[in-house]
Amino acid sequence: MVRGKTQMKRIENETSRQVTFSKRRNGLLKKAFELSVLCDAEVALIIFSTRGKLYEFSSSRCFSINKTVERYQRKIKDLDLSSKGIQENLQHVQDGDINMTKKIKHLEASRRKLLGDELDTCGIDELQQLENQLERSLNKIRARKSQLFKERIEKLKEECQMERQASLSYEDVEPAAEKRGEEVETELFIGRPERRNLKLTCTIYTYRLKVKK
Repeated sequence: MVRGKTQMKRIENETSRQVTFSKRRNGLLKKAFELSVLCDAEVALIIFSTRGKLYEFSSSRCFSINKTVERYQRKIKDLDLSSKGIQENLQHVQDGDINMTKKIKHLEASRRKLLGDELDTCGIDELQQLENQLERSLNKIRARKSQLFKERIEKLKEECQMERQASLSYEDVEPAAEKRGEEVETELFIGRPERRNLKLTCTIYTYRLKVKK
C-alpha cells in the first residue's frame, strides 16, 4: 500500500499530534547527531513541546549547549556590525555620487553662461558676477601674453647681440691680418746689401730735394 503525502498543516487530533511529535523529534535528534559526526560540525538543537517541555542536543562534549548559543549570538552581532558598516559605506558613496553630480551640473551651467548661452534666467547681480569673472580671466590672459612677448623680444635681442659680436670679431681679425702682411712685405728685401744702402741713400736725397723746392 502506497503511503500518501502528508499535508503540511496542524494536526487537529491531539493524540495523533503527540505521536507525530514524538516520532519526528527522535528523528530530528538522530539527524543532528549524524550531521555532527559525519561532517564534524558543531550542532546545537533545542526543541520545546506544546506543553513547554525542553529537548536539546549538543554535539560538543567539552561545552554545553549554552556555549554554542553564545557563539551564535557573537556571530550574529558581528554580522550585524559588518552589515551596518557596509550599509554606512554604501550610503556615504551614494551621497558622494549625488554631490558630485550636482557639482558637475553646476559647472556645466556656469560654463554655458560664460560662453554667453542660457542668460535669459540670469539677474543683474549674476550677470555682473559673470562680467567680473570674464574681466579677471582676460587680465590673466593679457598678462600671460605680455610675458610671452617680453621673453620673445629678450631672446631676439640676445640673438642679435651675438650675431653683432661675431661680425665685429671678424672685422677686427681681417685688418690685423692685412697689417701683418704689409709688415712682412716691407721688411722683405732681395739683393745685395750694397744696393739696399744705395737705394736708401737715393731715397733720402730725393726727399731732401723735394723739401728744398
